[in-house]
Order: sequence, then structure tokens, then C-alpha cells
Amino acid sequence: MITLSSDFGSPYPAAMKGVVLQSTDARLVDVAHDFPRQNVRATAFWLREVLPYFPPAVHLVVVDPGVGTDREAVAVRAGRHAIVAPDNGVAIPATRRLDEDVEVFEIAVEDPASSTFHGRDVFAPAAADVHERGVEAFDDYPGYERLDDYETVAFPDPDLTGDVLRGEVLVVDGFGNAITNLPGRVVTDRISGSVRVNRDRVRVEPSYAHVEPGERVVTVGSHGNVELAVNRGRGDDAFGVEPGSPVELSL
Repeated sequence: MITLSSDFGSPYPAAMKGVVLQSTDARLVDVAHDFPRQNVRATAFWLREVLPYFPPAVHLVVVDPGVGTDREAVAVRAGRHAIVAPDNGVAIPATRRLDEDVEVFEIAVEDPASSTFHGRDVFAPAAADVHERGVEAFDDYPGYERLDDYETVAFPDPDLTGDVLRGEVLVVDGFGNAITNLPGRVVTDRISGSVRVNRDRVRVEPSYAHVEPGERVVTVGSHGNVELAVNRGRGDDAFGVEPGSPVELSL
């Protein structure tokens, strides 16, 4: 299996699939091609939440604001998985969740056909190559060199000291749920009660439908973090937040 993730929308992913299928009969599975454009941190968050649910696979990931520059192309091994991606950190949080023993290899790139579409010209051929050779033998691959100094993405730690907890919104999903970096455990003993979010009192419930449609709610999402949401509405609008917005949670 080869999975594909990008911020390309359409039709660019089709070209990547075409390149892969020229040299392998791998099963192709789309993760998403509507990740926030050129947003490495948001993509890294979602890949960390999604890829661990796949069986062993090669994951082709292209969110690449540095395309055409001297940033490296890498193949990252985590157990029986491999992620082929630009060296901008997008692959690292997911691989660390897949397996603590992460190994990164630089992929030699020689004169790609374009300087603006490395998804087609660099990463798709590399993903097909890794799929055909197997993820266990990177050390023996020609054109793959172990890389010890590589980019990573770090998610900010919340401040959990005192009665006012401080964090920030990491991402907003397609429903408008604002996912924070505050761990869900800080509100689990408040379920069916309330907390103050940026000074406004809001109910804490186990799911969205425990409040009336249009009502704001604090809940714990499937990722284990505190979410700011609205039943059948958009939490980002109702709470006035976006990715990067500070969140104060008063217990």
C-alpha cells in the first residue's frame, strides 16, 4: 500500500499516482489532498493522528513550501512504515507515534523535470522505489544516505500550572472544531459541569450533542485534546479563535 497526502487539491495528485503506477502495482489510498496550503505544522498534526491506523505502508506526503530550494528530500523509517516527504519536519511527529526508533535517510535528487512539482518528479518516484525495495533495507539502497541532522515539527507545550491553564489552538478541522494543545485530562472531572474559556463560562460535555444546537461546548476530541466546539456549528467562529490563538482555561 502507498498512501498519498498533500495540499494540492486537484488535479495534481493524479499525476503523482500516474508516476507511481508506471513502476509498481501498489494499492493507492488517498489520505487527504486538502490539508491547509503550505501549513507544515497542521499537516504534521493530522498525519500523526491518522497514519497510525494504517497497516504497514509507504506514505507519500507532499506539503512543501520550500519546493525548488535546497531543502532535502527524505525517506523516514518507523518500524514497518516509511514516509517519503520533504525535509521540513512534516513526517516526524507521525513516525514518532508509529515507532519511537525513527531513522531518516536523504534521497539523492538529480535534475528533476521541474522546480515547482517535486511531488510528481521527486517524491512519487521515491515512494514507488521504496515500495518495490521494501522499507527494511534503506541502508543498502543506492542514493539513500542516513541523515542525522533533519528538520522536525514541535507542538507547543501548554502551561498547566495554577488554576488558569494556558495553551493555544493547534488546528481547526473541517467542522470548525478548534483543537487545542491542552490535554483532555484537565477537564474530565468537569464533565456535565463548566469551565471558563477566555473568561466566558462554557459547559463541558462528553460530546457535541449533549448541548443544544448552536450552543458552545468544551469537550475532549478523539485525539485526546480539549476541543472548543459548537453543536451543529463552528467552534472557531463562536469562540473567535484560529490556529495559533491563545486559549485560557480557568478551572
